[in-house]
Amino acid sequence: MTSYASYTSPRADIGELRRLRSLLPPELQSWVTVEPATDVAPPLITCEELGRDQVEVQIDLTKWEQLAIDQRNLLFWHEVARVQSDTIPRDGWEMAALAIGLGGAVGELWVQDGLLLLLAMGLCGVSGWRLYKRNNGQKTLQEAISADEKAISIATRFGYTLPNAYKSLGSALKTLIEQTPKKKQRDRYIRRLEALKKSANRAKQQVGTGGRVPLQEERNPRPSY
Repeated sequence: MTSYASYTSPRADIGELRRLRSLLPPELQSWVTVEPATDVAPPLITCEELGRDQVEVQIDLTKWEQLAIDQRNLLFWHEVARVQSDTIPRDGWEMAALAIGLGGAVGELWVQDGLLLLLAMGLCGVSGWRLYKRNNGQKTLQEAISADEKAISIATRFGYTLPNAYKSLGSALKTLIEQTPKKKQRDRYIRRLEALKKSANRAKQQVGTGGRVPLQEERNPRPSY
């Protein structure tokens, strides 16, 4: 039976964070932490790189408590999979470089220095291209789909059967679709759910024929810091 819990005290919040930390694979426990989100209107769950040797999973516990335990587990392992695959967006230098490049370009237009103008425009181009690549919608969607498959694999390490793991993650995505008002984000959840259903069907066919379940392997090991 799917179980729900309601958080009514800071002690309960601490207990949930402690429970989630226990769901981290052993190889991540020394450098991945789990903390409550502190931003205004934060996402349900996200990751942030705090430094070259630490990643923090941040959770909006107010929204989190509305999900079933199994749904939370699979969404948490989705974030864990992102950490393992090193697909967490970093606070890079691109925005600062873009601002410096644009400012420099304007300045060099004023003083009419052609070489420095070319350098400033080149800096704008490089930083703009990196920002585009980092925020490319199709790329981030494929990374999310890959993280879903890896979350299923992690769930089996913690005692879930394949059917239960797929069912729990699918149920979580359906709930997010229902609760998400923004169309762009809702469409991403829908496409993730569609991909998950296809993956579950492939897994079912493989199990039925006695073959190996084609869960996506981790092509990217733990990032070296």
